[in-house]
Amino acid sequence: TNAEFPPYEYHDGDKIVGIDMDIADAIAKKLGLEVQIEDIAFDSVIMEVTSGKADIGLAGISATDERKQSVDFSDTYTTSKQLIIVKDDSTIKGSKDLEGKTVGVQIGTTGDILASDIKDVKPERYYKGMDAVQALSQGKVDAVIIDSEVAKKFVEETSGLKVLDEAFADENYAIAIKKGNKELLDSVNKALSELKSDGTIDSIIAKYIKAE
Repeated sequence: TNAEFPPYEYHDGDKIVGIDMDIADAIAKKLGLEVQIEDIAFDSVIMEVTSGKADIGLAGISATDERKQSVDFSDTYTTSKQLIIVKDDSTIKGSKDLEGKTVGVQIGTTGDILASDIKDVKPERYYKGMDAVQALSQGKVDAVIIDSEVAKKFVEETSGLKVLDEAFADENYAIAIKKGNKELLDSVNKALSELKSDGTIDSIIAKYIKAE
């Protein structure tokens, strides 16, 4: 995982906690396994899975077609959107206003891909989402594109910033598993299905994300 992505995964003292970590624990419990968390750069998570260093990648990963070429994905466990963060006094009102602007993103994320697709945008890439948000506060970038719940969390913690209403396409978060490891994929999907049915996934998400 990449523990720079609250409320999905983040540091709480010397522990790594969050929605994804609780889901990993719940799946492991179903399968009679133990979780060992490795905190690495987000753009290395898929590579750790493909190389076999990690059994699963769980880091708020959107199951995009491009990523599906490298790994297999579990069933979706939650959905998200990409949102734009700007300063309170910014003239940017939506994605159309990003043309020609400098946009902060976390390397390898969907926000990084989206920023690269907007005409004349200059993406500034950071290893941590929070570093992009701090750069926005300091006036080094004009906006940040990042996942919705993460955006809300960062804006709560940083004064002078706001999240725009406009959202990019819906995304499906899923667990990355090495291609061809059907046994693990089937086991994870079975556990996920049971955790959805008995309300565990919903209660984990509700613990970290309060209903609006």
